[in-house]
Amino acid sequence: MNAPDSPLRGPVLIVGGGLVGASLAIALDAAGVDATLVEAAPPRADAQPSYDERNLALARATVNGLDAIGVWAHAREGATAIGHIHVSRAGEFGSVRLDARDAGLDALGWTLPARELGAALLRRLEACTRLERLAPARLETLEPIPGGWRAQVRTAEGVRGLDTPLLVGADGTDSFVRERLGIAAETHDYGQTLFVCTVTPEREHEHRAYERFSDEGPVAMLPLAGRRCGLVLTVPAAQAAATTGLDDAGYLALAQRRFGWRLGRLTRPGRRFPYAIRRVAAARLTTPRAVLVGNAAQTVHPIGAQGFNLGLRDALTLAELAAGAADPGDERLLAAYAARRAPDREGTMAMSHGLVQLACLPQPWLAPLRSMALLACDRVPPLKHALLRRGMGFRGTPPQAVLERTP
Repeated sequence: MNAPDSPLRGPVLIVGGGLVGASLAIALDAAGVDATLVEAAPPRADAQPSYDERNLALARATVNGLDAIGVWAHAREGATAIGHIHVSRAGEFGSVRLDARDAGLDALGWTLPARELGAALLRRLEACTRLERLAPARLETLEPIPGGWRAQVRTAEGVRGLDTPLLVGADGTDSFVRERLGIAAETHDYGQTLFVCTVTPEREHEHRAYERFSDEGPVAMLPLAGRRCGLVLTVPAAQAAATTGLDDAGYLALAQRRFGWRLGRLTRPGRRFPYAIRRVAAARLTTPRAVLVGNAAQTVHPIGAQGFNLGLRDALTLAELAAGAADPGDERLLAAYAARRAPDREGTMAMSHGLVQLACLPQPWLAPLRSMALLACDRVPPLKHALLRRGMGFRGTPPQAVLERTP
């Protein structure tokens, strides 16, 4: 579908009010750009599906960006600093240790429950002055019109027509906007299911985050407030039903076997939530007067916790380019957006996919190669510096909002 390119007057239309869509709406408001946000869920943290029980690992660049758009002030109190990251593979020598002190920083990133970030976004949304929110509302149809797009949106008051010079699809992995724009997407099913919950370790986490790989998939342990940790456990999809059926003692035994004893005995598991894991990559980010951001553009394996971090950089880059632009849907602006995002997007997706493929393959002959690669990343300063910088979210040409500031 193609929309002619004589600009309409009107607000940017954002479809999807999850973490990335809400962040984009706030960033556009901060940049002085009018926008309309279409949210499927009611405007409450307990109603928005993406404001769930996951514990997010927010890269330093992400926290810089959230601070720049006025969200971090509402989220800071519930966040826990990550001072050290430890990466290893079960049964193999070699590991990578990243420490904030080596970079002269107080933290590499922060952990925060998704529900608390959602609540912070909602508080900041309430202060927006150039934003109209339609919630709950559902996009029903899209059609190209001269200079933009016409959307039919169903609200509690009935169907409403909206014209926009720029349509933004922020509606998640199974994006309706992406489908209606005719943008193909490549999907890869990892055959894995992710379980998230909180646990209490015997030893203090000391602001350390752990990523541990095995033939069965990765396990992550994230530091949280009150001596708690966020446990992220991946199992083969064939074992998902059995894992779901485990009682607390059985689940803790599985987690202990997979993670090990670095933090001592694990106790007091919280409620568990499963997520099927797949990779979805849109064939392109833009069409005339339309753009995809966040999971609608790319859904990555949760290994390395890159999903929201990558999506926020999408949102902040788009807002930066739209700030002060006479026409936010201009072809050159969207081309600049795609070019700016390509190195970060492609590099992060390749890293995420390659890491899970390499680190979790069971072939014994790979073991020494993996161990040597981990040792090199830990011991060779240029490699370690590059890993540290990319892990903190500074890849390609980042949006100005994420560059160093004191959050």
